Amino acid sequence: MNIDGKAVAQELRQSLAIEVKQLQDERDITPGLTVILVGEDPASQVYVRNKVRQTEEVGMISNEIRMPAETSQEALLAEIA
Repeated sequence: MNIDGKAVAQELRQSLAIEVKQLQDERDITPGLTVILVGEDPASQVYVRNKVRQTEEVGMISNEIRMPAETSQEALLAEIA
C-alpha cells in the first residue's frame, strides 16, 4: 500500500483549520505556536520557516524568537519561562 504523504498532510491541515476556526468562533481563542531558534543553522531555518507558514495557513498565531548561537542554556530557559 502506498501512502501519499502530501495528501495526508493537506487533509490534516484542513481538519486543523476547521478546529482552529471553531475555537475562535465558540471560545474566542486562537491557538499558537512559538518557536525559539538558536543559532543560524540553515536546515533549522528552513524547518522553522515551514512551521511558521503551516501554522499561519491553518489560522493559528505564529511567533518566532531568534537567539544567537552563543546563547547560554540559562538565557534560553529564561526565554522559555
